[in-house]
Amino acid sequence: MKPVITAFEASPDKGRGLARDMQVRWALEEVGRAYDVRLVSFAQMKEPAHKAIHPFGQIPTLEEDGLALFESGAIVLHIAESAPGLLPADPAARARAINWMFAAQTTVQAPIVEREGAVLTEADKPYHAERLPMLEQRIRVRLDDLSARLGDADWLDGEFSAGDLMMVTVLRRLGSSGMLNDYANLTAYIARAEVRPAWTRAFADQLAVFTASQKG
Repeated sequence: MKPVITAFEASPDKGRGLARDMQVRWALEEVGRAYDVRLVSFAQMKEPAHKAIHPFGQIPTLEEDGLALFESGAIVLHIAESAPGLLPADPAARARAINWMFAAQTTVQAPIVEREGAVLTEADKPYHAERLPMLEQRIRVRLDDLSARLGDADWLDGEFSAGDLMMVTVLRRLGSSGMLNDYANLTAYIARAEVRPAWTRAFADQLAVFTASQKG
């Protein structure tokens, strides 16, 4: 039985591959697993049927063989553990890859999401001009450390892993900010990921949903 994931019927990311079903699609493509997608509207996300799967009424979710999961990081970890391709066989390397997954979702993503919120909802506030540079400096601290750690390597720890998949999806959220312009190795890191066949397929599928929603 193919897993079923949920995604936005009309994504607010405007086809940029930033909605969080993207990392789930990408993970499934990396391990070569076919899947079905159930599209949900914002109203449907808050209905009891969806909240029975995702208690916070968001996307993505994954349902498979009686198992229902929410939170993109947990779903990607489940996919990575269920098939080869995203986690190393060596126990220590496997633990390090999972470590990078958590780092992406917490340490790196937190200030990025906080900045997004400020840009989207606080631009008209009197404190915005003073607060935004502080938020961006917090991000730069993380980018400085990540850039130093990556160095001239292709991936964070040996071969491409679920840690890289999650880190790239987080870093891509900075695309329109211009903040990555000062980090050539991180920009190249993202570019390497975006030419992976699995990423290309996942992005095309998510973009097709957005394009169809605009025609409707």
